[in-house]
Amino acid sequence: MRGAAQDTLSRRERLSDSVIAHYHVLSSPPNVKVGIYEVFLKRRTLLVRGRYSDGKKSGVWQFFDIKGQLNEKYNYDRKQFTYEAPLYSSPDFSFLFEDSLKVGDRLTRPLKIGGVYYGFMPYLSIYKLPFDTFDVNTYLFQAYVELLISPLGRLADYNVRVVSGRYNYDQTFNIDVHLFSEDDRTFTPATKNGVPVMSRILIKCFVTPGGGLDFY
Repeated sequence: MRGAAQDTLSRRERLSDSVIAHYHVLSSPPNVKVGIYEVFLKRRTLLVRGRYSDGKKSGVWQFFDIKGQLNEKYNYDRKQFTYEAPLYSSPDFSFLFEDSLKVGDRLTRPLKIGGVYYGFMPYLSIYKLPFDTFDVNTYLFQAYVELLISPLGRLADYNVRVVSGRYNYDQTFNIDVHLFSEDDRTFTPATKNGVPVMSRILIKCFVTPGGGLDFY
């Protein structure tokens, strides 16, 4: 067991253009995260609060939406969700069920550890426009990320559609799901009447000046 008096170093890590993580690591061995881990959007809005023990996530972590409202809690020791915020209607984030539905069906959406913002950052950060954006107004582009989640809770397919009427551009890109980490390929699947079913997650994004993707 490590001693409580071990020296630690403060770290800041930029996860995207607008998201920064704050945490501590042991001075020796280096880069082992310990203690409180927090992530902020635009330096003000808390997105994540949790704790590391000897480099591993431990206890209950809290995940917040872009308004700072609690979106999800996950207990890493018990490996279970302890809170899910009610699903709100959003034109930028939606869920589709592959199975036929009828009145009275009980549905649960697919879940990703990290909530609807932090948990989905890897699926936006992996993509960049395949051309130089110099002299291109990227705000005239929109992007649509589509994730196919299997009944086993696996990321089965990943597509990005990028469109711009101004530039007469409409392309869909399929990216190998094995480029994602094992954690990023793992979900809690959607269910219908208690039975896991195939589902899709659709995320509407804007294109950054550098050609990447970000949430509206």
